[in-house]
Amino acid sequence: MMEKTKKPRKTLPTGIDNVLKRLHYPLDVILMCVRWYVAYGLSLRNLEEMMAERGIDVDHSTVHRWAIKLLPVLEKAFRRRKRPVGKSWRVDETYIKVKGQWKYLYRAVDKAGDTVDFLLRARRDKEAARRYFEKAIDQNGVPETVTIDKSGANLAGLHVVNAGRETPIKIRQVKYLNNVVEQDHRAIKRRTRPMLGFKTFRCARILLSGIEFMHMIAKGQMKDRGIGQTPAEQFYSLVA
Repeated sequence: MMEKTKKPRKTLPTGIDNVLKRLHYPLDVILMCVRWYVAYGLSLRNLEEMMAERGIDVDHSTVHRWAIKLLPVLEKAFRRRKRPVGKSWRVDETYIKVKGQWKYLYRAVDKAGDTVDFLLRARRDKEAARRYFEKAIDQNGVPETVTIDKSGANLAGLHVVNAGRETPIKIRQVKYLNNVVEQDHRAIKRRTRPMLGFKTFRCARILLSGIEFMHMIAKGQMKDRGIGQTPAEQFYSLVA
């Protein structure tokens, strides 16, 4: 009697392939919908209607599911190709409504207006500020100067980060110098306004990450921007 040979165990693909294999639509359709959702002030219903005009039957909830599944993977790919930022940061937070309550999106740009990093937090306090600064430093290196407004929480968070550091980060509390980051908030708010608030903190965090890294792409913050690609082409190249 012949022995049964064991079939080799299949290894599941990782990253974008592992996500896409469960989404039963053409890749170009999925990526286009996700990009439009985070790049422009469109609602999910807008996207459903726009796809219907092109002969593609896709429910608005499906587009939302695509975004939630794909954006974390695309953000990781973007961060590997993000250009370094400057050493002078302007830090501020803006309000985002989640489940009917205001939450706080911590953001920073450098002197040139390039986005440093972002973090959604439930509270605006020392711990939230500390967590934001630690994440931004981990992803972008230590700045020489951080400019904040008169927020005591941000100042306290920076003091914690500076504790024990041989060369402390220089702290400036000059409100008018933060105009550049306050202006930059507007691009994010324009995209979130049609969403009419987020249902869960997790969805808010994922969708905001997509809005933020698409905004960075539009500002030319990908390393290979010099090869003549449009922001759309750079976005699509993240799956390559």
